[in-house]
Amino acid sequence: MHHSWFKGDFSPANETKVFINDLGLLRGYGLFDYFRTYNLKPFQWDWYWERYERSAKLLRIPNPITKEEAFEVVTKLIAMQGVQDCAIRFLLTGGYSTDSVTSPEPNLLIVSEELHPSKEADYEHGIKVITHEYVRDLPTIKSIDYKHYMILQQDLREQNASDVLFVKNGEISELSRSNVFLINGKKLITPNENILEGITRKTVLELAKADFEIELRAVTLMELLAAEEVFTTSTTKRVLPISKVDEHIIGSGKIGAKTQALLDKINALVEAW
Repeated sequence: MHHSWFKGDFSPANETKVFINDLGLLRGYGLFDYFRTYNLKPFQWDWYWERYERSAKLLRIPNPITKEEAFEVVTKLIAMQGVQDCAIRFLLTGGYSTDSVTSPEPNLLIVSEELHPSKEADYEHGIKVITHEYVRDLPTIKSIDYKHYMILQQDLREQNASDVLFVKNGEISELSRSNVFLINGKKLITPNENILEGITRKTVLELAKADFEIELRAVTLMELLAAEEVFTTSTTKRVLPISKVDEHIIGSGKIGAKTQALLDKINALVEAW
């Protein structure tokens, strides 16, 4: 069962009450962050907390909890989840408003959730993504505004695709909820603008330093289509190969040896976490 913490109280998530004058609902004014546990311990907690705090500052929503208080809440939610690893979602909104604009204080919910990992077969055969002309508003923030991804759900189903790759003026940025990497020879290349700087992205860059020349720069869609290997990174996906973009096959059409090596590295890291 999902549990939540809200205004000092713990309760089942589906019984947590938030009023309709919350600015997250009225104005889409809010942000979230999301991480998971391995061996019942939060993965890269310090990095996720830094990003959450940074996002709150950029959106100018006061953060109502200290890092130490938040860690206590997270620890209790993990314990309430039992023996299973879980995900934790922070959801910070502008708070309750009587005039639809101003609010005396923000609302912060911290929620435990079940994990929804990628299919094992996807790690062998890779996933298909479709391109879409778009770049996220305030891309460095995990804002609650995912309307483009939601609008594209029917397209994803019709094209038997797992996700969408955002492209703007011929340059790629990211997938809807994850970062994208290219491998060419000894080079590991990933976009560095108009993206959320993912924590798994950061982890992979650290793990790859010994074996690759790393390039953080603008990347064109044409370059991606011609790459030897392409993969995506996220909290739940870790390192997941991309084998098809629209109708274009990437590389061999399945996971490449270099992507596999990085997947093996991150798997070893999380197993020992």
